Amino acid sequence: MERQPDGIRQQLPNILTLLRFAAVPVFAALFVSAGSDAAVAAGLFFAGAAATDQIDGWLARRWHVESRFGRIADPLADRVMISVAAILLWRDGRLPWPGALIVIGRDLLLVVGYQLLAPRGVAIGVTRLGKLGTWLLYAALTGLIVTDRGTDWPLWLFWVGVAVALGAGAQYAVAARRRLRKGDSAAARTKTGRSS
Repeated sequence: MERQPDGIRQQLPNILTLLRFAAVPVFAALFVSAGSDAAVAAGLFFAGAAATDQIDGWLARRWHVESRFGRIADPLADRVMISVAAILLWRDGRLPWPGALIVIGRDLLLVVGYQLLAPRGVAIGVTRLGKLGTWLLYAALTGLIVTDRGTDWPLWLFWVGVAVALGAGAQYAVAARRRLRKGDSAAARTKTGRSS
């Protein structure tokens, strides 16, 4: 008989996700307090919070405690953390406004898309491309935070991350469309069967 995970194991991945939400205002305060200098403390804190994204998912899969809350909250925590970092970096003149706008716009579309799809029972899992895009953005934003203004390599990495993230967004859109068509076809067959 397979041993069931204890209460702590069942809740720890979700606790780490909630801690990532709680880390957002702390990160913002650290970044703002650094002024125009490289915000090393904020960058290290941001990187540490980003690491929980990998840890909570790994623990949930390893302990077989994946939950509906985790599937929703985990990517949402990433969206909030990355969007806040993009806004702060744009405000500080370290990130061009089109980059911040693309990131925030994509994240808003993903959140709105989920709100529209969830009531119809359509769930889209995070893809490997989506995870790669998230990690590239985390790495690039960390680089922009901890380096002096005008450093080129984090910005190049950021645009690579944006391209990958947009590709993942297209994947999600195609997957959602297929699921919706499949659901509509199944509903139509059920209705036809009942009427015959």
